[in-house]
Amino acid sequence: HQQEDTSKLFISNWEAVRSTLPHHHSAGELHLSPTGHLLVTVCLGFIGVMGIANNLLVLMLFCRCKVLRSPINLLLMNISLSDLLVCVLGTPFSFAASLQGHWLIGQMGCVWYGFVNTLFGIVSLMSLTILSYDRYITITGTTEADITNYNKTIVGIALSWIYSLMWTLPPLFGWSNYGPEGPGTTCSVNWQSKEVSSKSYIICLFIFCLLMPFLVIVYCYGKLVLAVRKVSANNSMGRTRENKLLIMVTFMIICFLLCWLPYGIVALLATFGSPGLITPTASIIPSVLAKTSTVYNPIIYIFMNKQVSLNLETNAYANHCSKMRLNGISASYILSPSRLNYVVSKLYFC
Repeated sequence: HQQEDTSKLFISNWEAVRSTLPHHHSAGELHLSPTGHLLVTVCLGFIGVMGIANNLLVLMLFCRCKVLRSPINLLLMNISLSDLLVCVLGTPFSFAASLQGHWLIGQMGCVWYGFVNTLFGIVSLMSLTILSYDRYITITGTTEADITNYNKTIVGIALSWIYSLMWTLPPLFGWSNYGPEGPGTTCSVNWQSKEVSSKSYIICLFIFCLLMPFLVIVYCYGKLVLAVRKVSANNSMGRTRENKLLIMVTFMIICFLLCWLPYGIVALLATFGSPGLITPTASIIPSVLAKTSTVYNPIIYIFMNKQVSLNLETNAYANHCSKMRLNGISASYILSPSRLNYVVSKLYFC
C-alpha cells in the first residue's frame, strides 16, 4: 500500500506540473525548432563529455597522490564528485531527450532527473560556502591551519549532503514537486506552479540554497581581502599558499554564481511573474548555462593550483606522485595549456 501511495503521489505531482504549463502557448511554442534542439544537444554533449573527463581526472589525481589529500582539497574533491555525478546520472538523459526532441524516460525518470540535479547542485554550492568559511577562519585566525586534522572537513562534507537532502527530498513528498521545464527536454523543480505550497518552497529554496550561501561567501571573502592586504603590506611569505588558494576559489565561486544566478532569476520570474513571461524556449538557456559549472571547476583546479598541476605532470612522466613537501612548491612552475593537453593524454595511459 505504501508503494501504491507513493506512485499516486508521483502521478498527481506530474499532472499538477502539466496543468501549470502556460495554456496560451501553442504546441509548437512548447518545443524548440530542430536547429534549437541540435544546439542544445551539442552543448549538453560537450558538457557531459568534458565534465566526466575533467572531474574524473581530478578525482584520479587526488586518489593517486597522497600529498594532495589535505583537508582543504577534500572539499574540492567533494565538489568534483558531485559534478561528476551530475554528468553521469543526469546529463545523459537530457542529452538523449534533446536529441529526440522530447522527454524519453517518463514521469519517474523526470522526477529522478530533477532530484539528482538539484541535489548535486546544492552540494556544490554548500561545499563552496564551507570552503570560503574555512579560508576565512584559517587566514584571519591567529594559528596556522592544521593539515593533519580531517575531522572538521569530514563534518563539513557530511553537512553539505545532509543540508542538500533537506531541501531536495520535500518535493518528493508533496511540498512542491519535480517536473518538466523549458521545452520539455529537462526536468527540475516545478517553477511554473502558482500554488501556495510551491511558491513557499521556491522562496525557501532561493533564500536558503542560493541567497544565504552567497551572502556568507561574500562576507568571508570580503574579510579575506582586507586580511590579505595587511599580509602583503608586511611582506609576509607565510601565507603565500593561502593567498594563491584564495584567488583560485574566488574565481571558482564567481564562475559558479555567473552560471547559477541567471537560472535562479529566471526561476523566480517564472514563479511570480505573469503566465508566459518566461517562455519554454527562453528558459532552456540558463538551464544549459547552469550545467557548465561541472566543466569549469576542474579546469580551475588544474590551471590555478600549482600543487595539482605539478603532480599532474609528475604522474604523466614518472607514473607516481612527487615527493615534494606541501610548502615547498616552486612558484615559478607553470603548466601551459598546450603542455596540459599532452600531459592529460599521457596520464590516461599511465
